[in-house]
Amino acid sequence: MAGSIEHLKRRKGAFRIALIPPEVLQALNDGLLETVNLNEFLALELPRLARSVAGQIGIDAAHERLEDTLAMLASFKPMKRHDHVARAFYDIVALHPERDAIAHRIATHPSDAARCWAAQWITLSGLDLPRQLQAVRRFAADPHFGVREIAWMAVRDAVIASLDEALELLQPWVRDADPNIRRFASELTRPRGVWCAQIEALKAEPWLALPLLEPLQADGSRYVQNSVANWLNDASKTQGEWVESVAARWLAASDAPATRYIVRRALRTLSKA
Repeated sequence: MAGSIEHLKRRKGAFRIALIPPEVLQALNDGLLETVNLNEFLALELPRLARSVAGQIGIDAAHERLEDTLAMLASFKPMKRHDHVARAFYDIVALHPERDAIAHRIATHPSDAARCWAAQWITLSGLDLPRQLQAVRRFAADPHFGVREIAWMAVRDAVIASLDEALELLQPWVRDADPNIRRFASELTRPRGVWCAQIEALKAEPWLALPLLEPLQADGSRYVQNSVANWLNDASKTQGEWVESVAARWLAASDAPATRYIVRRALRTLSKA
């Protein structure tokens, strides 16, 4: 079956849900294919996908815990439905005698939605911050953009609770060879961020995160550059003078196009004031 969907992996995502080809929807809901845009993600038939994934990773697709969750999904907003599915899988697998093997299967599953559920397990794990960061790394480096977003959101609360420790632990991440890992450290610690709790300490004292930002001031990856610029733009809403001083210092030290790009985007809110 996997061979028969190879041609679908090279597709461009439909710009409307109604235009998604039936064979793409089938492969997505069977857990054989990654989504390529938000429309495909929103089009997922979650109960069908969850049962498909359950069977593929080695748990009962008709497990009572999972069926109870699927029965109530319609009462939740679309993104919250994934939270509940992730929790159901976590509860089932936690008691399974082959827990570690099943956890590996879902963390490496062909469906990006399934890997997102696995990343969300880290929030539920009760691990301390160092072990949460160790566990989330594979998802922070995932080739799929959606999994990478869930990765930083999964450990955001733990970072806020242990901010000083997090800022120290993440310093090697901003020097990693993988731009996804570098971007993760920046995006995870944004003072405001998107769809997440704000980091009040960094809104008030953004300079605490300079050990993470400084190594990225001329990063060669546009993905990282955008995150650093957004980080500073967040900070500019509470500490504008500080952001301006950082921008001036970076430009004085580097004439790299990357630095100029970061600074221009970082100052976009201040420029409108």
